[in-house]
Amino acid sequence: MPVVGIGDIIRDAPAGVGAFNVIQLEHAEAIVAGAEAAGTPVVLQISENCVRFHGALAPIATASLAVARAATVPVAVHLDHATDRALVEEAVELGLGSVMFDASALPDEENVALTAEVTAACHGRGVWVEAELGEVGGKDGVHAPGVRTKPHEAADYVSRTGVDALAVAVGSSHAMTTRDAVLDLELIADLRAAVPVPLVLHGSSGVPDDTLRAAVRHGMKKINIATHLNKTFTRAIRDYLAADEKVVDSRKYVGAGRTAIATEVTRLLGVLAG
Repeated sequence: MPVVGIGDIIRDAPAGVGAFNVIQLEHAEAIVAGAEAAGTPVVLQISENCVRFHGALAPIATASLAVARAATVPVAVHLDHATDRALVEEAVELGLGSVMFDASALPDEENVALTAEVTAACHGRGVWVEAELGEVGGKDGVHAPGVRTKPHEAADYVSRTGVDALAVAVGSSHAMTTRDAVLDLELIADLRAAVPVPLVLHGSSGVPDDTLRAAVRHGMKKINIATHLNKTFTRAIRDYLAADEKVVDSRKYVGAGRTAIATEVTRLLGVLAG
């Protein structure tokens, strides 16, 4: 199956779209296997941190694109949280159909100007762009403690930058290892009414299942999950190694982690379907 764009997946999705971060090849394989079991499209995301881990974008991006092409469900491959414009340009050259350009740590006017430039360049290549509305003057960006996105500012930002989707601050936070985040569902509904492009929930690993369902009902469309799957992967490997202290074949314990991710992706996609 050809690799599809996030825009196509979001347009056709009746509910929330799951976007899961790839760390290594096994993550991509597991995420797609989980989506195939659910019979649901999915997004593979490659972050700037993942690129640093591998030392380059091309190896993990090429592998993820190959996994996506072999899938029996629609799969998009997306560059997540890129702060480096050169990395965005490389992703486009490699064939990724969408990017998330993150200028949220910059002052507002710089964020708008740079994001608009990147968006125009990406649109010229047929590439879909997600962005994040940053805190004015705040180095922690949209996920700084207590920050919330104002609907009128979000609508203005989208209008001025031309982005295709917007990550908004409604109570979640990146890298949470507990699932007890409290989202402002009324704000999500207000943002959905004000903003003409799909809304993206970052930091969804910290959000309980029932709240994820409610967030989708109130207007969230793309749901980013990374840390929760890393926990799932690590726990399965620890359990396997604890049960067999003599194992030395990494395929066995990494395979256990891959299977655990696939099972959890299938479950989470069911949650996002409502």
